[in-house]
Amino acid sequence: MKRIKILTIIASFLMLFVVSCDKGFEDINKDPNNPTEIESGLLLADMIRNSQNTLYSTFVGGDYGSCWSQQWGKVNYNDEEKYKPRGSIISMIWDNMYEDVASDASVMYKLAVVEENKNMQGVALVMKAFAILVLTDIYGDIPYTEALNTDEGILAPAYDEQSVVYDSVLVLLDRANDLFSEDGGVINAGSDLIYQGDWTAWQKFANSLKFRALMRMSGQVDVSTQLQDIVDNRAVFTSNSDEAKLIFLSSDPNANPIYESIVFGTREEYKVTDILVATLADNDDPRLEVYVQPNADGEYRGKPAGMNNLPNEEYNYENVSAIGELYLLPEAPGYMMSYSELQFLMAEAVVKGYITGTAQDYYAEGIAASMSANGVTDYSMMSGLLLSANTNNALEQIGVQNWLGLYCQGMEAWAEQRRTGYPVLTPAIDGAVDEIPSRLIYPASEQSLNAANYQEAVSRQGADLLTTKIWWNK
Repeated sequence: MKRIKILTIIASFLMLFVVSCDKGFEDINKDPNNPTEIESGLLLADMIRNSQNTLYSTFVGGDYGSCWSQQWGKVNYNDEEKYKPRGSIISMIWDNMYEDVASDASVMYKLAVVEENKNMQGVALVMKAFAILVLTDIYGDIPYTEALNTDEGILAPAYDEQSVVYDSVLVLLDRANDLFSEDGGVINAGSDLIYQGDWTAWQKFANSLKFRALMRMSGQVDVSTQLQDIVDNRAVFTSNSDEAKLIFLSSDPNANPIYESIVFGTREEYKVTDILVATLADNDDPRLEVYVQPNADGEYRGKPAGMNNLPNEEYNYENVSAIGELYLLPEAPGYMMSYSELQFLMAEAVVKGYITGTAQDYYAEGIAASMSANGVTDYSMMSGLLLSANTNNALEQIGVQNWLGLYCQGMEAWAEQRRTGYPVLTPAIDGAVDEIPSRLIYPASEQSLNAANYQEAVSRQGADLLTTKIWWNK
Protein backbone atom coordinates (compact mmCIF):
# COMPACT_ATOMS: atom_id res chain seq x y z
CA MET A 1 0.00 0.00 0.00
CA LYS A 2 2.85 2.35 0.85
CA ARG A 3 4.35 1.68 -2.59
CA ILE A 4 1.02 2.43 -4.29
CA LYS A 5 0.70 5.74 -2.46
CA ILE A 6 4.23 6.76 -3.45
CA LEU A 7 3.53 5.91 -7.08
CA THR A 8 0.24 7.85 -6.97
CA ILE A 9 2.00 10.93 -5.63
CA ILE A 10 4.71 10.68 -8.30
CA ALA A 11 2.12 10.26 -11.06
CA SER A 12 0.12 13.26 -9.84
CA PHE A 13 3.25 15.38 -9.72
CA LEU A 14 4.23 14.37 -13.25
CA MET A 15 0.75 15.20 -14.57
CA LEU A 16 0.90 18.66 -12.99
CA PHE A 17 4.39 19.15 -14.44
CA VAL A 18 3.27 18.16 -17.95
CA VAL A 19 0.17 20.38 -17.83
CA SER A 20 2.12 23.39 -16.57
CA CYS A 21 5.12 22.95 -18.86
CA ASP A 22 3.69 21.81 -22.19
CA LYS A 23 3.94 25.29 -23.69
CA GLY A 24 6.80 25.13 -26.19
CA PHE A 25 7.36 21.45 -25.37
CA GLU A 26 7.60 20.37 -29.04
CA ASP A 27 10.14 23.06 -29.84
CA ILE A 28 12.31 22.24 -26.85
CA ASN A 29 12.25 18.51 -27.45
CA LYS A 30 12.99 18.36 -31.16
CA ASP A 31 16.00 16.14 -31.82
CA PRO A 32 18.20 17.98 -34.33
CA ASN A 33 19.83 14.70 -35.30
CA ASN A 34 16.52 13.02 -36.16
CA PRO A 35 14.35 15.57 -37.95
CA THR A 36 10.77 14.67 -38.84
CA GLU A 37 11.01 16.72 -42.03
CA ILE A 38 13.97 16.94 -44.39
CA GLU A 39 15.02 19.19 -47.22
CA SER A 40 14.13 17.70 -50.58
CA GLY A 41 17.66 18.05 -51.93
CA LEU A 42 19.13 15.82 -49.24
CA LEU A 43 17.63 12.77 -50.99
CA LEU A 44 19.41 13.45 -54.27
CA ALA A 45 22.93 12.22 -53.57
CA ASP A 46 21.83 8.73 -52.54
CA MET A 47 19.53 8.46 -55.56
CA ILE A 48 22.39 9.26 -57.92
CA ARG A 49 24.80 6.90 -56.17
CA ASN A 50 22.30 4.05 -55.96
CA SER A 51 21.37 4.29 -59.63
CA GLN A 52 24.98 4.24 -60.80
CA ASN A 53 26.15 1.66 -58.27
CA THR A 54 23.42 -0.62 -59.62
CA LEU A 55 23.98 -0.01 -63.33
CA TYR A 56 27.78 -0.10 -63.11
CA SER A 57 27.91 -3.23 -60.98
CA THR A 58 29.76 -5.93 -62.90
CA PHE A 59 26.90 -8.26 -61.90
CA VAL A 60 24.45 -5.99 -63.76
CA GLY A 61 26.02 -3.73 -66.37
CA GLY A 62 28.85 -6.21 -66.84
CA ASP A 63 27.35 -9.71 -66.82
CA TYR A 64 24.19 -8.64 -68.66
CA GLY A 65 24.65 -5.32 -70.45
CA SER A 66 28.27 -5.44 -71.57
CA CYS A 67 28.32 -9.20 -72.11
CA TRP A 68 24.98 -9.36 -73.95
CA SER A 69 25.97 -6.44 -76.17
CA GLN A 70 29.28 -8.29 -76.65
CA GLN A 71 31.65 -5.58 -75.57
CA TRP A 72 32.86 -7.78 -72.72
CA GLY A 73 33.46 -11.51 -72.51
CA LYS A 74 34.47 -13.72 -69.59
CA VAL A 75 36.99 -16.53 -69.32
CA ASN A 76 35.47 -17.98 -66.15
CA TYR A 77 32.21 -17.88 -64.15
CA ASN A 78 30.34 -17.00 -67.33
CA ASP A 79 26.83 -18.40 -66.85
CA GLU A 80 25.28 -14.97 -67.37
CA GLU A 81 27.21 -14.52 -70.61
CA LYS A 82 25.53 -17.76 -71.70
CA TYR A 83 22.10 -16.27 -70.95
CA LYS A 84 21.62 -17.84 -67.53
CA PRO A 85 20.73 -14.87 -65.30
CA ARG A 86 20.68 -15.11 -61.53
CA GLY A 87 17.38 -14.53 -59.78
CA SER A 88 19.02 -12.52 -57.01
CA ILE A 89 20.45 -10.01 -59.48
CA ILE A 90 17.15 -9.74 -61.36
CA SER A 91 15.46 -8.85 -58.07
CA MET A 92 18.25 -6.48 -57.07
CA ILE A 93 17.86 -4.38 -60.22
CA TRP A 94 14.09 -4.21 -59.78
CA ASP A 95 14.25 -3.37 -56.08
CA ASN A 96 17.08 -0.83 -56.33
CA MET A 97 15.66 1.15 -59.23
CA TYR A 98 12.14 1.18 -57.79
CA GLU A 99 12.86 1.68 -54.10
CA ASP A 100 16.14 3.59 -54.05
CA VAL A 101 15.62 5.79 -57.09
CA ALA A 102 12.05 6.07 -58.43
CA SER A 103 10.35 5.96 -55.02
CA ASP A 104 12.81 8.39 -53.44
CA ALA A 105 12.35 10.69 -56.44
CA SER A 106 8.61 10.71 -55.80
CA VAL A 107 9.20 11.62 -52.16
CA MET A 108 11.68 14.31 -53.16
CA TYR A 109 9.15 15.80 -55.58
CA LYS A 110 6.46 16.01 -52.86
CA LEU A 111 8.90 17.68 -50.46
CA ALA A 112 9.95 20.16 -53.16
CA VAL A 113 6.29 21.02 -53.82
CA VAL A 114 5.85 21.89 -50.13
CA GLU A 115 9.03 23.98 -50.35
CA GLU A 116 7.74 25.64 -53.53
CA ASN A 117 11.10 24.81 -55.10
CA LYS A 118 10.38 24.26 -58.78
CA ASN A 119 13.96 23.45 -59.76
CA MET A 120 14.10 20.63 -57.21
CA GLN A 121 10.75 19.40 -58.50
CA GLY A 122 12.27 19.29 -61.96
CA VAL A 123 15.31 17.34 -60.75
CA ALA A 124 13.04 14.83 -59.00
CA LEU A 125 11.02 14.29 -62.18
CA VAL A 126 14.16 13.73 -64.25
CA MET A 127 15.50 11.16 -61.78
CA LYS A 128 12.15 9.38 -61.69
CA ALA A 129 11.96 9.36 -65.49
CA PHE A 130 15.50 7.97 -65.72
CA ALA A 131 14.77 5.13 -63.28
CA ILE A 132 11.48 4.19 -64.94
CA LEU A 133 13.11 4.12 -68.38
CA VAL A 134 15.83 1.81 -67.08
CA LEU A 135 13.22 -0.53 -65.62
CA THR A 136 10.95 -0.68 -68.65
CA ASP A 137 13.85 -1.10 -71.08
CA ILE A 138 15.02 -4.10 -69.07
CA TYR A 139 11.70 -5.82 -68.27
CA GLY A 140 9.10 -4.43 -70.71
CA ASP A 141 5.66 -3.83 -69.18
CA ILE A 142 6.08 -2.68 -65.57
CA PRO A 143 3.99 -1.19 -62.76
CA TYR A 144 3.90 2.58 -63.12
CA THR A 145 0.50 4.27 -62.72
CA GLU A 146 -0.22 2.42 -59.47
CA ALA A 147 3.41 1.98 -58.44
CA LEU A 148 5.15 3.98 -55.71
CA ASN A 149 1.83 4.48 -53.94
CA THR A 150 2.20 2.32 -50.82
CA ASP A 151 1.16 5.35 -48.74
CA GLU A 152 -2.21 5.07 -50.50
CA GLY A 153 -2.50 1.38 -49.65
CA ILE A 154 -1.58 0.05 -53.11
CA LEU A 155 0.67 -2.90 -52.34
CA ALA A 156 0.04 -4.89 -55.53
CA PRO A 157 0.22 -2.41 -58.42
CA ALA A 158 -1.06 -3.22 -61.88
CA TYR A 159 1.39 -3.38 -64.77
CA ASP A 160 1.18 -0.74 -67.50
CA GLU A 161 1.89 -1.50 -71.13
CA GLN A 162 5.31 -0.23 -72.14
CA SER A 163 3.76 2.26 -74.56
CA VAL A 164 1.85 3.79 -71.64
CA VAL A 165 5.00 3.88 -69.51
CA TYR A 166 6.89 5.68 -72.25
CA ASP A 167 4.11 8.22 -72.78
CA SER A 168 4.08 8.86 -69.03
CA VAL A 169 7.84 9.38 -68.94
CA LEU A 170 7.58 11.94 -71.74
CA VAL A 171 5.07 13.85 -69.59
CA LEU A 172 7.50 13.81 -66.66
CA LEU A 173 10.31 15.19 -68.82
CA ASP A 174 8.08 17.88 -70.35
CA ARG A 175 7.00 18.98 -66.89
CA ALA A 176 10.63 19.07 -65.77
CA ASN A 177 11.62 21.22 -68.74
CA ASP A 178 8.87 23.70 -67.90
CA LEU A 179 9.72 23.83 -64.19
CA PHE A 180 13.37 24.77 -64.53
CA SER A 181 14.04 28.49 -64.37
CA GLU A 182 16.40 31.13 -62.99
CA ASP A 183 14.10 31.97 -60.10
CA GLY A 184 12.84 28.42 -59.58
CA GLY A 185 14.69 27.75 -56.33
CA VAL A 186 18.07 26.49 -55.21
CA ILE A 187 19.30 22.99 -56.01
CA ASN A 188 21.41 21.67 -53.13
CA ALA A 189 24.90 21.74 -54.69
CA GLY A 190 26.38 19.44 -52.08
CA SER A 191 23.85 16.71 -52.84
CA ASP A 192 23.89 17.25 -56.60
CA LEU A 193 26.74 14.91 -57.49
CA ILE A 194 26.20 15.43 -61.22
CA TYR A 195 25.74 19.16 -61.83
CA GLN A 196 26.54 20.81 -58.45
CA GLY A 197 23.27 22.73 -58.40
CA ASP A 198 23.16 23.97 -62.02
CA TRP A 199 19.50 23.96 -63.07
CA THR A 200 20.39 24.72 -66.71
CA ALA A 201 22.40 21.51 -66.89
CA TRP A 202 19.50 19.48 -65.48
CA GLN A 203 17.21 21.00 -68.09
CA LYS A 204 19.61 19.93 -70.84
CA PHE A 205 19.64 16.43 -69.39
CA ALA A 206 15.85 16.29 -69.29
CA ASN A 207 15.53 17.19 -72.97
CA SER A 208 18.42 14.98 -74.10
CA LEU A 209 16.88 12.07 -72.19
CA LYS A 210 13.57 12.78 -73.91
CA PHE A 211 15.33 12.59 -77.28
CA ARG A 212 16.67 9.15 -76.31
CA ALA A 213 13.22 7.99 -75.23
CA LEU A 214 11.60 9.22 -78.44
CA MET A 215 14.18 7.46 -80.60
CA ARG A 216 13.57 4.26 -78.68
CA MET A 217 9.84 4.58 -79.43
CA SER A 218 10.38 5.58 -83.04
CA GLY A 219 9.97 2.10 -84.47
CA GLN A 220 6.39 1.99 -83.19
CA VAL A 221 5.00 5.54 -83.38
CA ASP A 222 5.66 8.73 -85.32
CA VAL A 223 7.77 10.91 -83.06
CA SER A 224 9.20 13.28 -85.67
CA THR A 225 7.25 16.34 -84.50
CA GLN A 226 8.43 15.93 -80.91
CA LEU A 227 12.02 15.31 -81.98
CA GLN A 228 12.03 18.40 -84.19
CA ASP A 229 10.60 20.46 -81.34
CA ILE A 230 13.54 19.46 -79.16
CA VAL A 231 16.02 20.40 -81.89
CA ASP A 232 14.32 23.75 -82.57
CA ASN A 233 13.19 24.89 -79.15
CA ARG A 234 14.86 23.12 -76.26
CA ALA A 235 18.20 23.15 -74.51
CA VAL A 236 20.15 19.92 -74.93
CA PHE A 237 23.73 18.75 -74.44
CA THR A 238 26.15 20.81 -76.54
CA SER A 239 29.46 19.33 -75.34
CA ASN A 240 30.96 16.65 -73.13
CA SER A 241 30.81 19.08 -70.22
CA ASP A 242 26.99 18.89 -70.30
CA GLU A 243 26.58 15.14 -70.09
CA ALA A 244 24.97 13.46 -67.10
CA LYS A 245 27.61 11.45 -65.27
CA LEU A 246 28.72 10.68 -61.74
CA ILE A 247 32.43 11.00 -61.11
CA PHE A 248 33.21 8.30 -58.59
CA LEU A 249 35.77 8.77 -55.83
CA SER A 250 39.23 7.30 -55.53
CA SER A 251 38.65 4.63 -52.91
CA ASP A 252 36.25 1.86 -51.90
CA PRO A 253 33.29 1.97 -51.22
CA ASN A 254 32.73 5.12 -53.29
CA ALA A 255 34.82 4.10 -56.29
CA ASN A 256 33.43 3.00 -59.63
CA PRO A 257 31.91 -0.48 -59.13
CA ILE A 258 33.87 -1.79 -62.13
CA TYR A 259 37.09 -0.89 -60.32
CA GLU A 260 35.79 -2.26 -57.04
CA SER A 261 34.98 -5.62 -58.62
CA ILE A 262 37.75 -6.18 -61.15
CA VAL A 263 40.70 -4.41 -59.52
CA PHE A 264 39.91 -4.15 -55.81
CA GLY A 265 38.03 -7.46 -55.84
CA THR A 266 40.49 -9.16 -58.25
CA ARG A 267 37.72 -10.44 -60.53
CA GLU A 268 40.03 -10.73 -63.52
CA GLU A 269 37.76 -13.04 -65.51
CA TYR A 270 36.21 -9.98 -67.16
CA LYS A 271 37.80 -9.56 -70.61
CA VAL A 272 36.85 -8.21 -74.05
CA THR A 273 35.27 -9.86 -77.10
CA ASP A 274 36.66 -10.66 -80.49
CA ILE A 275 34.06 -8.47 -82.23
CA LEU A 276 35.07 -5.44 -80.15
CA VAL A 277 38.75 -5.93 -81.00
CA ALA A 278 38.02 -6.61 -84.67
CA THR A 279 35.71 -3.61 -85.05
CA LEU A 280 38.33 -1.29 -83.62
CA ALA A 281 41.34 -2.86 -85.35
CA ASP A 282 39.75 -3.19 -88.79
CA ASN A 283 38.92 0.52 -88.81
CA ASP A 284 42.31 1.69 -87.46
CA ASP A 285 40.43 3.10 -84.50
CA PRO A 286 42.85 4.56 -81.93
CA ARG A 287 40.40 3.76 -79.13
CA LEU A 288 41.64 0.15 -79.38
CA GLU A 289 44.55 0.98 -77.08
CA VAL A 290 42.19 2.70 -74.65
CA TYR A 291 39.42 0.11 -74.58
CA VAL A 292 41.66 -2.96 -74.54
CA GLN A 293 44.85 -4.01 -72.77
CA PRO A 294 47.41 -6.19 -74.58
CA ASN A 295 47.39 -9.84 -73.51
CA ALA A 296 50.41 -11.64 -72.09
CA ASP A 297 51.90 -11.84 -75.59
CA GLY A 298 51.47 -8.13 -76.23
CA GLU A 299 48.53 -8.63 -78.59
CA TYR A 300 44.99 -7.28 -78.60
CA ARG A 301 42.87 -10.42 -78.52
CA GLY A 302 39.24 -10.98 -77.63
CA LYS A 303 37.08 -14.06 -77.29
CA PRO A 304 33.76 -15.23 -78.73
CA ALA A 305 30.64 -14.87 -76.61
CA GLY A 306 29.41 -17.51 -74.19
CA MET A 307 31.49 -20.70 -74.33
CA ASN A 308 31.47 -23.73 -72.06
CA ASN A 309 34.52 -25.13 -70.27
CA LEU A 310 36.47 -21.95 -69.69
CA PRO A 311 39.27 -21.20 -69.05
CA ASN A 312 40.99 -23.49 -71.56
CA GLU A 313 44.14 -23.40 -73.68
CA GLU A 314 42.53 -21.25 -76.36
CA TYR A 315 40.84 -18.69 -74.11
CA ASN A 316 42.15 -18.01 -70.64
CA TYR A 317 43.25 -15.33 -68.19
CA GLU A 318 46.60 -14.75 -69.95
CA ASN A 319 45.84 -14.84 -73.67
CA VAL A 320 42.58 -12.86 -73.75
CA SER A 321 42.87 -9.09 -73.40
CA ALA A 322 41.53 -7.29 -70.37
CA ILE A 323 39.40 -4.17 -70.28
CA GLY A 324 41.38 -0.97 -70.83
CA GLU A 325 42.99 0.65 -67.81
CA LEU A 326 41.08 3.93 -68.26
CA TYR A 327 37.85 2.04 -67.58
CA LEU A 328 39.29 0.34 -64.49
CA LEU A 329 40.13 3.57 -62.69
CA PRO A 330 38.29 4.15 -59.40
CA GLU A 331 37.26 7.64 -60.60
CA ALA A 332 35.95 6.46 -63.98
CA PRO A 333 32.57 8.17 -64.53
CA GLY A 334 29.20 6.46 -64.37
CA TYR A 335 27.17 7.76 -67.29
CA MET A 336 23.45 8.37 -67.21
CA MET A 337 23.68 9.83 -70.71
CA SER A 338 26.62 11.01 -72.81
CA TYR A 339 26.94 13.79 -75.36
CA SER A 340 28.23 11.38 -78.01
CA GLU A 341 25.12 9.21 -77.65
CA LEU A 342 22.87 12.22 -78.26
CA GLN A 343 24.83 13.15 -81.38
CA PHE A 344 24.57 9.66 -82.84
CA LEU A 345 20.84 9.58 -82.11
CA MET A 346 20.46 12.91 -83.90
CA ALA A 347 22.46 11.62 -86.87
CA GLU A 348 20.15 8.61 -87.06
CA ALA A 349 17.09 10.85 -86.80
CA VAL A 350 18.27 12.91 -89.78
CA VAL A 351 18.96 9.82 -91.89
CA LYS A 352 15.47 8.52 -91.12
CA GLY A 353 13.86 11.85 -91.91
CA TYR A 354 12.66 12.56 -88.37
CA ILE A 355 14.48 15.89 -88.03
CA THR A 356 16.16 18.35 -90.33
CA GLY A 357 19.88 18.88 -90.28
CA THR A 358 23.06 17.30 -91.63
CA ALA A 359 23.60 13.72 -90.54
CA GLN A 360 27.31 13.91 -91.27
CA ASP A 361 27.75 16.82 -88.87
CA TYR A 362 26.02 15.02 -86.00
CA TYR A 363 27.89 11.80 -86.80
CA ALA A 364 31.28 13.52 -86.90
CA GLU A 365 30.52 15.36 -83.66
CA GLY A 366 29.57 12.07 -81.98
CA ILE A 367 32.88 10.51 -82.98
CA ALA A 368 34.81 13.61 -81.88
CA ALA A 369 33.05 13.61 -78.50
CA SER A 370 33.84 9.93 -77.89
CA MET A 371 37.47 10.41 -78.91
CA SER A 372 37.82 13.37 -76.58
CA ALA A 373 36.29 11.46 -73.67
CA ASN A 374 38.90 8.76 -74.26
CA GLY A 375 41.84 11.15 -74.49
CA VAL A 376 42.35 10.61 -78.23
CA THR A 377 43.44 13.72 -80.14
CA ASP A 378 44.34 12.29 -83.56
CA TYR A 379 41.99 9.88 -85.30
CA SER A 380 42.42 11.09 -88.88
CA MET A 381 43.68 7.67 -89.96
CA MET A 382 40.44 5.96 -88.88
CA SER A 383 38.20 4.64 -91.65
CA GLY A 384 34.46 5.27 -91.71
CA LEU A 385 34.63 8.95 -90.81
CA LEU A 386 32.32 9.83 -93.69
CA LEU A 387 28.76 8.56 -93.73
CA SER A 388 27.73 6.43 -96.67
CA ALA A 389 25.22 7.84 -99.13
CA ASN A 390 23.34 4.54 -98.82
CA THR A 391 20.75 4.82 -96.04
CA ASN A 392 21.16 1.29 -94.68
CA ASN A 393 24.93 1.53 -94.67
CA ALA A 394 24.78 4.93 -92.97
CA LEU A 395 22.49 3.57 -90.25
CA GLU A 396 24.90 0.69 -89.66
CA GLN A 397 27.82 3.11 -89.36
CA ILE A 398 25.92 5.23 -86.84
CA GLY A 399 24.75 2.19 -84.87
CA VAL A 400 28.24 0.72 -84.64
CA GLN A 401 29.79 4.04 -83.60
CA ASN A 402 27.11 4.53 -80.95
CA TRP A 403 27.84 1.01 -79.64
CA LEU A 404 31.53 1.89 -79.45
CA GLY A 405 30.76 5.19 -77.76
CA LEU A 406 28.72 3.34 -75.13
CA TYR A 407 31.68 1.17 -74.11
CA CYS A 408 31.28 0.00 -70.50
CA GLN A 409 27.83 1.62 -70.30
CA GLY A 410 26.49 -1.91 -70.25
CA MET A 411 22.71 -1.68 -69.99
CA GLU A 412 22.51 1.24 -72.43
CA ALA A 413 24.79 -0.54 -74.93
CA TRP A 414 22.52 -3.61 -74.73
CA ALA A 415 19.39 -1.49 -75.19
CA GLU A 416 20.76 0.31 -78.25
CA GLN A 417 22.07 -2.89 -79.85
CA ARG A 418 18.63 -4.46 -79.41
CA ARG A 419 16.96 -1.40 -80.92
CA THR A 420 19.22 -0.81 -83.94
CA GLY A 421 20.51 -4.32 -84.56
CA TYR A 422 24.06 -2.93 -84.85
CA PRO A 423 26.59 -4.23 -84.69
CA VAL A 424 25.25 -7.50 -86.05
CA LEU A 425 26.09 -10.05 -83.37
CA THR A 426 26.27 -13.84 -83.27
CA PRO A 427 24.56 -15.23 -80.15
CA ALA A 428 26.59 -16.97 -77.46
CA ILE A 429 28.09 -20.21 -78.70
CA ASP A 430 26.77 -22.28 -75.80
CA GLY A 431 23.84 -20.06 -74.88
CA ALA A 432 20.88 -21.33 -72.90
CA VAL A 433 18.73 -19.76 -75.64
CA ASP A 434 19.64 -19.42 -79.30
CA GLU A 435 19.33 -15.63 -79.51
CA ILE A 436 20.57 -12.60 -77.61
CA PRO A 437 18.08 -11.88 -74.80
CA SER A 438 15.51 -9.17 -75.46
CA ARG A 439 14.69 -8.58 -71.80
CA LEU A 440 15.15 -9.88 -68.27
CA ILE A 441 12.42 -12.01 -66.75
CA TYR A 442 10.43 -10.54 -63.86
CA PRO A 443 11.60 -11.06 -60.27
CA ALA A 444 10.25 -14.15 -58.53
CA SER A 445 8.74 -11.91 -55.86
CA GLU A 446 6.31 -10.50 -58.42
CA GLN A 447 4.97 -13.98 -59.11
CA SER A 448 4.22 -14.55 -55.43
CA LEU A 449 3.37 -11.10 -54.07
CA ASN A 450 1.71 -9.57 -57.13
CA ALA A 451 0.54 -12.72 -58.88
CA ALA A 452 -2.68 -11.53 -60.50
CA ASN A 453 -1.12 -8.44 -62.02
CA TYR A 454 1.97 -10.40 -63.04
CA GLN A 455 -0.17 -12.97 -64.86
CA GLU A 456 -2.14 -10.23 -66.61
CA ALA A 457 1.07 -8.60 -67.83
CA VAL A 458 2.49 -11.89 -69.09
CA SER A 459 -0.72 -12.74 -70.93
CA ARG A 460 -0.57 -9.37 -72.68
CA GLN A 461 3.15 -8.98 -73.35
CA GLY A 462 4.03 -12.63 -73.93
CA ALA A 463 5.61 -15.42 -71.96
CA ASP A 464 7.97 -14.36 -69.19
CA LEU A 465 11.06 -15.39 -71.15
CA LEU A 466 14.37 -13.77 -72.05
CA THR A 467 13.42 -13.99 -75.72
CA THR A 468 10.02 -12.26 -75.54
CA LYS A 469 10.21 -8.99 -77.44
CA ILE A 470 9.28 -5.82 -75.60
CA TRP A 471 7.04 -3.21 -77.25
CA TRP A 472 9.64 -0.86 -78.72
CA ASN A 473 11.69 -3.77 -80.06
CA LYS A 474 8.91 -5.67 -81.84
